[in-house]
Amino acid sequence: MTQMHTHHPKKAAAFVSDQARTTWHNKALWFVRQKRDKAAASLPEWEQLRDTAAQIKAHSLSNLDEYLEEFERNAQAKGITIHWAATGDEHNQIVYDILKTHQVREVVKSKSMLTEECHLNPFLEKRGITVIDTDLGERIVQLRNEPPSHIVLPAIHVKKEEIGELFHEHMGTKKGASDPKYLTESARLDLRKKFLDAEAGITGVNFAVAETGSVVVCTNEGNADLGTVLPPIHIACMGLEKIIPKQENLGVFLRLLARSATGQPITTYSSHFNGPQKGSEMHVVIVDNGRSELLSRKKFWRSLSCIRCGACMNTCPIYRRSGGHSYGYVIPGPIGSVLAPNKDLAAHKSLPFASTLCGSCTDVCPVKIDLHHQLLAWREEVVKAGKLNPGKRLAMKLTSWVLQSPQRYKLAGKCARLAMKLPRVFLYNPLNIWGRQRDLPPAPPESFQEWYTKNRDKNS
Repeated sequence: MTQMHTHHPKKAAAFVSDQARTTWHNKALWFVRQKRDKAAASLPEWEQLRDTAAQIKAHSLSNLDEYLEEFERNAQAKGITIHWAATGDEHNQIVYDILKTHQVREVVKSKSMLTEECHLNPFLEKRGITVIDTDLGERIVQLRNEPPSHIVLPAIHVKKEEIGELFHEHMGTKKGASDPKYLTESARLDLRKKFLDAEAGITGVNFAVAETGSVVVCTNEGNADLGTVLPPIHIACMGLEKIIPKQENLGVFLRLLARSATGQPITTYSSHFNGPQKGSEMHVVIVDNGRSELLSRKKFWRSLSCIRCGACMNTCPIYRRSGGHSYGYVIPGPIGSVLAPNKDLAAHKSLPFASTLCGSCTDVCPVKIDLHHQLLAWREEVVKAGKLNPGKRLAMKLTSWVLQSPQRYKLAGKCARLAMKLPRVFLYNPLNIWGRQRDLPPAPPESFQEWYTKNRDKNS
């Protein structure tokens, strides 16, 4: 289940080849986007909330060291054990050491994009520890032995009929069953035993409050609560950017998160963890894994404000039609295309180009990350690093040369209009990859400049 290096266009082409799946995937995500719009419109203060959230995040990231130390002090005062991990590998080793100390063999885990980022599941499984993902979508993709394709809707790419076949194989449900209610109830019964048998629970962290030393986990299924209350050990894994200064800041983000993610007024469960239960242990693992480097990048540091709502994915015309797995990174879509190149530019050099730069992602981001500007900036970094495809580099140089001269620009326009009038075979052939799925509009008889010169006296 490790993430592979990717060439987005090739993987996207594989997803698009199934036209029926592409169509319903697009419609399903756009439906969620529309729910988000209705939820946002119901709050007159929506834009004020976005502004406030962006300011809180900018302040937190600008004073990150102070707030992390304050969080550590206050959490330790509540009996929480704090661990620090510089890399994903260190994070995995810390979690394993905790489990090994207590001879844990079975763990239940609620949804955590950080543990996906660090590939915790395969790390623990190789060492004899069984990990059960308890979020329904995460459980589906775990049984399918694949990563999530969306950070909020992990199995959005899977049809209910395919889930029925999967559950029949692994849970013994009725063959051919595809009723969502029946399948959900079957999963609930199967997972209930896993909760009761588990010796430890692992969660992610949506927000960590420096002032109180507490962590907040948001779910719609209550699985994080069951996975932390029943076992004697709770391990919460968080990226260091999850910190917010004060308890009073929390309400701003809770009002934005669910509305942006699914169009709900609030998540069904917003669980506040303020220390271990009596006779139990609570650990918080704070992870860097490239975040400090990203924080130092002037053009890209604001991407650390992300609260993982997935709104940018639901609105992105590229993501909706190419699927999450085409990105080859744990976080897909526009935000993933910003984060992935920071981890490995060579491996993810195609992702900044997986965008129309339409700005819709920026428009819906609840914390106002300028995503399309950052994607454009990453394209510049790809060129500077010499990672751009040679053919595209040549095309860009030629385009630049044409645009630098009004005379060359006019000549190029005339040549293009003449070329568009040639027999179809000259334009649409195996050499024109762009034209395989698109038709050019009819060629205009003249350029706008020519038309304007001819008609300006008439219109004056």
